[in-house]
Amino acid sequence: MILLYLGKAELIERYDGMILHSVSTSLPMPSIVRLSVFYRVPHKRVILTRKNILRRDSNRCQYCGRGDLPLTVDHVIPKTRGGEETWENLVCACMKCNNKKGDRTPEEAGLKLLTVPRRPSHVAFIRHFVGRIDEKWKPYLFMK
Repeated sequence: MILLYLGKAELIERYDGMILHSVSTSLPMPSIVRLSVFYRVPHKRVILTRKNILRRDSNRCQYCGRGDLPLTVDHVIPKTRGGEETWENLVCACMKCNNKKGDRTPEEAGLKLLTVPRRPSHVAFIRHFVGRIDEKWKPYLFMK
């Protein structure tokens, strides 16, 4: 709102019927704004944390698909075999599947990953934080 008021941003889309009032003026509630001057922003990265791994995997075990049990974070390639703490090597697992897998690879334990673990994009995490995506945002976030 401050950037709009100061003329440093341009209103592209607004929320229908929502207006912000001050003593001297009224402004439409912005949904999408464009900055008049853009400074290079560093590449956004999602930080590797337990909470973000659970979020990426939609709070579901990546071996059995259950989401109604307590979840742990499992190393696909065990640390004892050189497995690292990376997005591509960490997945959510229920206690039963994690204990079954133990210090083995999923193939050795007779388990199969439901999805291949990948580094998430920051756009995917915007979806999780916001909950629902306004239809007006999709062309700007490169979503279909």
